[in-house]
Amino acid sequence: MNINRFLAGVLVAGLVITLLFIALGAHAQEHERIEPIPFGDFEHWTGQQIKESALIGGKTKTLYKIGGPWSSSNAHARALGVDKVSVSVTPEKRGEGTCCRMQSTLEEVTAIGIDFKALATGSIYTGSMIDIVGMKQSSDPNSAIDMGVPFTGRPSALILDYKALIQSKSAVYAPAKTKVKEITGRDHGHITLILQHRWEENGHVYAYRVGTAVQPIDKTTDWQNDFRLPVVYGQDGENLKELSNNRHKTHNANGQMVCIEEVGFRGDVEPTHLIIQISAGSMAPFTGCPGNVVWCDNMRLAYDHSTATAISALRASR
Repeated sequence: MNINRFLAGVLVAGLVITLLFIALGAHAQEHERIEPIPFGDFEHWTGQQIKESALIGGKTKTLYKIGGPWSSSNAHARALGVDKVSVSVTPEKRGEGTCCRMQSTLEEVTAIGIDFKALATGSIYTGSMIDIVGMKQSSDPNSAIDMGVPFTGRPSALILDYKALIQSKSAVYAPAKTKVKEITGRDHGHITLILQHRWEENGHVYAYRVGTAVQPIDKTTDWQNDFRLPVVYGQDGENLKELSNNRHKTHNANGQMVCIEEVGFRGDVEPTHLIIQISAGSMAPFTGCPGNVVWCDNMRLAYDHSTATAISALRASR
């Protein structure tokens, strides 16, 4: 009888502990809200058929676009009347739907009997690219990208699914010339989220870095579902990613493309813009490792209810 009472007591205690953990889990979920990022399920692709100039072969390529707040490294370039299409981001079947595939590719173009090679790194980001990239942007591809979208939320984390194929070979530098230069080091993919508080003075666009989240993708991995990348606010983000004054650009009030000049870390101000970038490479333009591939899917933002703000600004953008 005493043994039975003891076993019954253990059973009841186990049930109570189990129910307590369930209650604690439910209580934790009550304090968090998950918001899907518009078009971050990668189920709404569009494709534009563009014929390249006969001088470089005259192929017809599909220029894929994601939609919503997202743009990609896919580009339609025109120089001296010659049209060229670069496609490094494509939809790929995943289960019953699609995901996003980004690949670093060494593109080869033959013109007047000469072979030119250019390294294109597959990348997606919140922002927009000009419709046709011209000679003006050839030396600085970032000058074709208006980086970031209006946004006022304070997410606690970025959540997504991703997988990767990362090559072990050395990176190369190929800026659309006849020779490819091997450089020291390996390239890797990355996931980056930056929250900024921007303002403009005398045509300059300045920004405080409000929040930061960075995840290097430096090894091959199968799908990492529901991967959670915490957002760090204020000065604590300095160890994740330094301030940038000449990489990201945007249009000022006069319509000029200018650098976004980050002037400090401030976690106590309200964000005005959100930058999310996922890429198969992390090096400078025209530099990287051919064959690196990163896939992503199901992009979401997590919010603590105590600090959550609606992301209507993001939904309304673009």
